[in-house]
Amino acid sequence: MGILTANLPTYTSATESNIEEEFIVITLYTHTMSPCAQKVRIVLAEKSLGWEAHSIDLQNKENLEPWYLALNPLGVVPTLVHEDRPIIESSIICEYLEDSFPQPSLRPVSPLATARMRFWLKHIDIKLHPSCGALQWPLVMRPTLLKKTEEEQQRLIDQIPEEPRRERQRRLLALGLEAPDVVGSVKVYRDTIQKMEEALLKQSWLTGDQFGLADCAMSPYFQTLDQFGWLEILNDYPSVDDWFVRVRSRESFQHAVAADFSPTLLNQLKRIGADAWPVIERHLNNL
Repeated sequence: MGILTANLPTYTSATESNIEEEFIVITLYTHTMSPCAQKVRIVLAEKSLGWEAHSIDLQNKENLEPWYLALNPLGVVPTLVHEDRPIIESSIICEYLEDSFPQPSLRPVSPLATARMRFWLKHIDIKLHPSCGALQWPLVMRPTLLKKTEEEQQRLIDQIPEEPRRERQRRLLALGLEAPDVVGSVKVYRDTIQKMEEALLKQSWLTGDQFGLADCAMSPYFQTLDQFGWLEILNDYPSVDDWFVRVRSRESFQHAVAADFSPTLLNQLKRIGADAWPVIERHLNNL
């Protein structure tokens, strides 16, 4: 499989305080480095829900095999299966878990704060997630595809159901970090961090004084910066930097995200990130 060989836990058990949830049958089709899967794992951990992990080999396009497309027609992770029913799209999954298991609550109480939460979720889904993919994909997915013949590369990419994602991967495969998608992605990250700084100057968390779904959804995209050694992007944003320090100190983040990154894997990612940083920095300086 190459770089992404970290083992996922086969089962995450419920805590004693929520022991009645331990036998709920939840399966999550996931991947160690998928931010969308990470945010769902954080929500599961915050709610102390037991679940079974099924790791999907994204490098070798297991997500495009017919059996998986039958579960998730978009061919992406995560997919959550609860009581034999698949739920797709990570933000929808997070709200499904909130509705199905409302305690402890991760949704704000006031309608205004809930609207702000959904603004952040939409921003992440539409803008930040594709941007994260454009930064991460050339570094961890592209090398595996480059080992295949050009015919095999195009055959695999042709199977991607959504045209924008399919064509973006073609550009990233051909051009790597010099693809125009990467320049735009660096700008989206910079703009997102600026908006977060404004919000966090007024409150502890993205939607108020309580940790919630918006924080669960946002934090994996900073794990991406951290794993590649790019956190100096936050040097001019002390409130965002403090927010991420507090997020990654939470038991849920440690259990659902950090535990899946072995020292060996982290060292590999840091080396890859260090080699890529001059290009990222150049894009930042040209904004």
